[in-house]
Amino acid sequence: MRTVTPGQLAQLQGNPKNVRNICILAHVDHGKTTLADVLVASNGVISKRLAGKLRYLDSRADEQIRGITMKSSAISLQFQKESEDYLVNLIDSPGHVDFSSEVSTAVRLCDGAVVVVDVVEGVCPQTHAVLRQAWLENIKPVLVLNKVDRLITELKNSPMEAHLVLQQVLEKVNSVMGNLFSTDVMKKGTTKDSSKDVKEPTVATEDHVFDYSSELDHTDDSNLYFSPEQGNIVFASAIDGWGFRLEHFAKQYASKLNIKEEILQKVLWGDFYVHSKTKRVMKGAQAKGKKPLFVQFVLENVWAVYDAVLVRRDKEKVEKIVKSLNVTLSARDARHNDPRVLLQAVCGQWLPLSEAVLAMTVDQLPSPLQISPEKVEHLMCQTAQRFDSLPQPTQKLKEDFLMCSAEDSAPVIVFISKMFSVDSKALPHNRPRPLTQEEIEQKRELARQRHQEKLAALSNQTLVPQQEQAAEENGNDTCSTTILTNKKDKVDDDANVFVGFARVFSGKVRKGQKVYVLGPKHSPAHALQHMSEAPGDLSQLKHVAAVVVEDLYLLMGKELETVDQVPAGNILGIGGLQAQVLKSATVSSTIACPAFSPVYLDAAPIVRVAVEPKHAGDMSALMRGLRLLNQADPSVEVLVQESGEHVLVTTGEVHLQRCLDDLIQRFAKIELNVSDPMVPFRETIIPPPKVDMVNEVIDHDTNRITKSGKDATEKKIKWGGSILLQTPNKLCSLKVKAIPLPEDISNLLEDNADLLRTLDRITKSSGDISHHQAERAKVTAETLNRLTELKSTLEAKFAQADRHYRHAIDQIWAFGPRRNGPNILLNGVAGYQRPSVWDCIDQGEVKSAAQFRHFDHAIGSGFQLATLAGPLCEEPLMGVCFVVEEWTMHGQLSEKRQPKSDDTLTNDSSNAAVSFEEEIQVTRTVGESMSPSHTDTSDTVGVSMSPRSHFLSRVHRLSQGVDEDSQSSGEDSDREAAESDFMDRHGPFTGQLISTMKEACRQAFQKHPQRLMAAMYTCDIQATADVLGKMYAVLGRKNGKVLKEDMNESLSVFSIKAALPVAESFGFAEEIRKRTSGLASPQLVFSHWEVVNSDPFWEPITEEELMHFGEKADSENQGRLYMNSVRRRKGLYVDEKIVEHAEKQRTLTKNK
Repeated sequence: MRTVTPGQLAQLQGNPKNVRNICILAHVDHGKTTLADVLVASNGVISKRLAGKLRYLDSRADEQIRGITMKSSAISLQFQKESEDYLVNLIDSPGHVDFSSEVSTAVRLCDGAVVVVDVVEGVCPQTHAVLRQAWLENIKPVLVLNKVDRLITELKNSPMEAHLVLQQVLEKVNSVMGNLFSTDVMKKGTTKDSSKDVKEPTVATEDHVFDYSSELDHTDDSNLYFSPEQGNIVFASAIDGWGFRLEHFAKQYASKLNIKEEILQKVLWGDFYVHSKTKRVMKGAQAKGKKPLFVQFVLENVWAVYDAVLVRRDKEKVEKIVKSLNVTLSARDARHNDPRVLLQAVCGQWLPLSEAVLAMTVDQLPSPLQISPEKVEHLMCQTAQRFDSLPQPTQKLKEDFLMCSAEDSAPVIVFISKMFSVDSKALPHNRPRPLTQEEIEQKRELARQRHQEKLAALSNQTLVPQQEQAAEENGNDTCSTTILTNKKDKVDDDANVFVGFARVFSGKVRKGQKVYVLGPKHSPAHALQHMSEAPGDLSQLKHVAAVVVEDLYLLMGKELETVDQVPAGNILGIGGLQAQVLKSATVSSTIACPAFSPVYLDAAPIVRVAVEPKHAGDMSALMRGLRLLNQADPSVEVLVQESGEHVLVTTGEVHLQRCLDDLIQRFAKIELNVSDPMVPFRETIIPPPKVDMVNEVIDHDTNRITKSGKDATEKKIKWGGSILLQTPNKLCSLKVKAIPLPEDISNLLEDNADLLRTLDRITKSSGDISHHQAERAKVTAETLNRLTELKSTLEAKFAQADRHYRHAIDQIWAFGPRRNGPNILLNGVAGYQRPSVWDCIDQGEVKSAAQFRHFDHAIGSGFQLATLAGPLCEEPLMGVCFVVEEWTMHGQLSEKRQPKSDDTLTNDSSNAAVSFEEEIQVTRTVGESMSPSHTDTSDTVGVSMSPRSHFLSRVHRLSQGVDEDSQSSGEDSDREAAESDFMDRHGPFTGQLISTMKEACRQAFQKHPQRLMAAMYTCDIQATADVLGKMYAVLGRKNGKVLKEDMNESLSVFSIKAALPVAESFGFAEEIRKRTSGLASPQLVFSHWEVVNSDPFWEPITEEELMHFGEKADSENQGRLYMNSVRRRKGLYVDEKIVEHAEKQRTLTKNK
């Protein structure tokens, strides 16, 4: 029975000083949900006997079946300490890596985190991930060392051995925290060194080696680490319902040892022991071979209880323990056949886990009033944006964040981290309510009357009245049935209602209140300026929508309770915003509030499938279902390919299965055809190989016959070299060369894509000096410093690379694809001086856009299109550098290079613009894929759009090279004037130049050995020695490579780290669990891209190769298999042989 009502919880929300917003974070199967069950049971929501078995916060059927948490769930709990009531808003989060986005949405709303670690398995990969997420969101963690009972029952450790295990686990957790701390200090130190206020430089040598030791020494980290004496660690066994902090035993032994409780708590953990004669606490227990205090006074007592109850089942000793601990046992528990029940009853009363964890939460974790200024600025500033660049009304909101005021005058600021789907029947106003005594009496009276009428009808034997009555009853039944059917249809139409998972940061949100939903691209400066010019007019603000709050909910796991208002500092559910909020949003009563920074997602979506309805008439239901799924899942992406396919992009196989189940069973409710998983690849080039397929040295003086793509007639080709192409009108020629980028450079560009995106945004504004300076002012000093560091790192790596990159840093024309990818375009044209992409980070005068050549953007657009889809299988390029060596204008074109200032645009100019778009359109075939790797979050709901319009709009933006919002009208007019001058039968010259540049890049790419790059997972597995061979066999079949192998000597468990291609990962987890009888379970996280060594076009040439592989080379290489599978899926040409006459095979006669 519940010990607190929803009304009492709502009253506790009014005191933010006594509110704690916490989440439970851990690796999968480390005991999060069991711990949550124990905490929920403390409020009487569930029985204590069911804790760990019911999994109350796992409300989905697939969560119960799989035994893992797949979504974050919240519940409000009451806790009383020292006659003071506290409200604990608890969020249970998943531990599986596929659902790390749910962890991010939970962490964003909290002020503290309870990190759970299994003491047997120790620190696992997902433990690192959740600690990093907590650090990035500036929330304070506390630690629960769980499953201590496994040290007793499974590993049979003695108390002294268990003490060493606990020390080792604690050291590993603290080492993770130390790495996060040192990295952060170094980053801040670098930012300080880049500012002008620093008087003493930290450069130690001439090699630009920075000394960060002073920063680390002067930064206080005393409260950073987990330490039992500080009270931020609970030792626990959640399945047995017990846990404790040191203060519990310090209180118990303080009077016996005649030591102050505070002093005893400090020495109870560590290298201290009690001198047997003097009864004084001494240091040096390990050196003198003495038992530490923690072993003597804590662990031995716990071990004694387990030994008496669970191992020996000694009733007399159990009675003595129960009496000494002053524990009251029920007769049922004492006589129970299962000793585990007796153990849980004894330990649960002696060391109640819920009390220990909730007390630690109240003592150690901050309230909403203690939010740090750093966290507020992190929330208010988008990536690479400075806080002081925000408008003054926006900066003043920082004080409202810090005060966490619920006054009527305080602005309402709410952040919705995700939208979650709820069955409409589960809403409070749709749930059946219990009848009152008056209603029960009324129903009883109506039933009595109906019974009397039935008896009267039976006594009347006349036929006509009976027929009339029957007709009347049938009519009533029909009417009743019709009404029920209508109600059912209505419920089916609105079966899923979306509720916002949110937190109030300022003010008090009320039901029926008018607020603004601010999209992720909302600009407070632009909105304030518009509202000052046209007060009350929101029609011109694309990213602001005015809404009325319909419902407010108190989150109680799978149940929702209605409330009228929620003050600042609390977690809540908001209803009625599903038409305005897609995944996450900021809600405020003022448009001066900025859109919160995006939620950090640890795992990127990588696995794709195409879905279509089995019956074509269900397409509208599929579209509606995809829209709902896209809204309900924080990390899923729903795309529409240019071919019209609807594609789901998920983080892994388990996440994919959950999305498909939701789509079929909840959102679309139709049968689907699902394609095989579509795994992305990358295309690259490598230096010419030195040995062939049989490890014979290749003589580069002789040409080698090669076969490339569809063109099987290609003869002897030398690797490398430049490509010279002319535009169709023969008035311009381009000479382009392709060079493989070193791996460390391409990885550096891949890792810094966000910086390149910021660099591109500032570079786009270089045409307008004032706009450029305004954009640069918005960028934080830290981001500018990171850009400078990126430039210097690139320069150093170029200097270490090949001679081709000697002056490459100042010749960079563009990055691609999408202007921030891992490919580079270099300007090698003699005499052509163009602005550098690094001009934005220089303090000098910004170069005017007038220095750009009129067709400079066309070269960049051709490069972007070429890197977006390579020649192997139309996948993006990676690690390729293109150099424009020559760019020559011929004939009348060179005479007309500069358009006259007095030229006017005629009708031909408008026709040129149309033809230009048509020219861009034909630069790609239908089979080429231009779907983005991620969708831009918008404040409007919808996933469907015309493939043709989507394609044209994206290609047009790529070709223009600038964003729609930042186009300069003067530059556009110059381009149109230039294009109108160069119209001929081949179309606009700009389109010709784009096509020529794209084709030149593709041909230059094909003059090198081509390879595919496969997406790779990092696979972490823990397994015992007896199943190690079976696990390696599965890894070998899936083309996995073992990278690292460690053994935990105390547990005899091997920790294996391997690399596994994403394309081979489907079914891997199921197979490895089947082969190892469930003793090994892998965790797959996307890691990197790796070159597939085999040449997709390789054929045996030399005598050795012909002898080894045969003339037909029947053994398919992995690169060709991958390439053909992608080309076949995209409808591209596949060069493969088929059996023409199957009945003429030799095996037919042999089998007779």
